Amino acid sequence: MDRKKVTLAALQQKKESGRKITMMTAYDYPSARLVDEAGIDTILVGDSLGMVVLGYDSTVPVTMDEMIHHCKAVTRAAKSSLVIGDMPFLSYQVRLDQAIENAGRFVKEAGCDAVKLEGGSEMAPVVRALVRAGIPVCGHIGLTPQTATLLSGFRVQGKDAESASKLVVAAKDLEEAGAFMLVMECIPDLLGARITRDLRIPTIGIGAGKDCDGQVLVYHDLVGLFERFTPKFAKQYVNLSPLIRDALLQFRKDVEAGAFPGPEHTFVMKQGEADKF
Repeated sequence: MDRKKVTLAALQQKKESGRKITMMTAYDYPSARLVDEAGIDTILVGDSLGMVVLGYDSTVPVTMDEMIHHCKAVTRAAKSSLVIGDMPFLSYQVRLDQAIENAGRFVKEAGCDAVKLEGGSEMAPVVRALVRAGIPVCGHIGLTPQTATLLSGFRVQGKDAESASKLVVAAKDLEEAGAFMLVMECIPDLLGARITRDLRIPTIGIGAGKDCDGQVLVYHDLVGLFERFTPKFAKQYVNLSPLIRDALLQFRKDVEAGAFPGPEHTFVMKQGEADKF
């Protein structure tokens, strides 16, 4: 049965009724189609594609053009899931007019339903400007990969009372600025639960405990296609890399041995036609 398009109102209703929200990253047409067909509520075209698809060492080098390219592929596949485009580093921090223009590209060019940006209270004016321009915004606090260097690396945030209090304030400021949802990454479970209780808008956790309104994982972590490292918060549901590697090895061996292509993979001419040339 075809699903209805997931809307911001539908996500808000899930929070209010206590039903969990699902989010998964996707970066291309085939993965987005599978995520959409699985009934996942929201697809995040994350700038994590820089690491898991493009081979960068971090998310920092990802450009607007790269994000738009991948978002276009995802929105072609996603018929029901709400698609959120991740604004890359320095696409929204320099000037408000630049932030609006870049966020508008996600909606107008790529067909995204919303955008996501990283940062706490300091990003509230940006969120407010984008929402005023008619662009829905999902916030992102805790571990913010674009500024991981400032955070001394990929470390859990909010482990002490002072930093936890700042994240509580940041969450409320982003909600007040008009964010429709908030991703919380790598924070203690008690802090994730506290912020979820305090906010009217839905929270999505990634390493933020089970009491968030929903959960997100990186597609390549879930299916075992990213082997450089596995975050503690990631659950691998299947490990496809060895299967794919074995298939490629067998293909190489078959070609080298002359076993592929076989008769079943070969086209033949009509009878008698071969003698005419």
